[in-house]
Amino acid sequence: MPRWHLERHRVDRVSWLRAAVLGADDGIVSVGSLLVGVAATHLARDRIVIVGVAGLLAGAMSMAAGEFVSVSSQADAERSELERERRELETDTAHEHAELAGIYVQRGLTPALAEKVATQLMAHDALGAHARDELGLSPSRRPRPLQAALASGGSFTLGALLSIVLVLLAPAALLLPVTAGGSLVSLAVLGALAARIGGASVTNGALRVTFWGALSMALTAAAGTAFSAFG
Repeated sequence: MPRWHLERHRVDRVSWLRAAVLGADDGIVSVGSLLVGVAATHLARDRIVIVGVAGLLAGAMSMAAGEFVSVSSQADAERSELERERRELETDTAHEHAELAGIYVQRGLTPALAEKVATQLMAHDALGAHARDELGLSPSRRPRPLQAALASGGSFTLGALLSIVLVLLAPAALLLPVTAGGSLVSLAVLGALAARIGGASVTNGALRVTFWGALSMALTAAAGTAFSAFG
């Protein structure tokens, strides 16, 4: 008898992982860069923290709302496609059967075997078969707006909080380098962790997010310095 074994795939992590990584990355980059830019103007620490908290609240809500609207739109589009497919199955079953069999022929089955497979799958779950093989939809990738919103907004908050904590703990004379350096280290760790979870290159993941974070902080620091000089 064939032996069954459990295979662990990462595809079911894609939706929430993307939202969580995007949120945390944006939290560190945007709020961290904001704090670095304000710190470059030599503003008092308490004022910098106020700016950071305002950026955290605005950014977290923006990320959560953006993810919810975006994923909801995707879910609406998928429901519309499924409803259309359901109507076609009710009104023209023969055409839908031929369409499904044709898909299997394109994937390498003989016409006779494709007909049998299409017949059996449609008898078991016609809409599910067409959703999966014609539309490319699967339960593991089903859009979850609330999950995406919570993951994105929550991870943004954590990322932004980290930069704010750095401002609170850094010595006054080293506030700017500690905030920038700590935020970049956090970005590197985040990129490596996300790559590890997703099964990608840890080094590439760390370098990718660190590069863009460093560029953003350098630009905001330059802007803060310029405003301070002309202020």
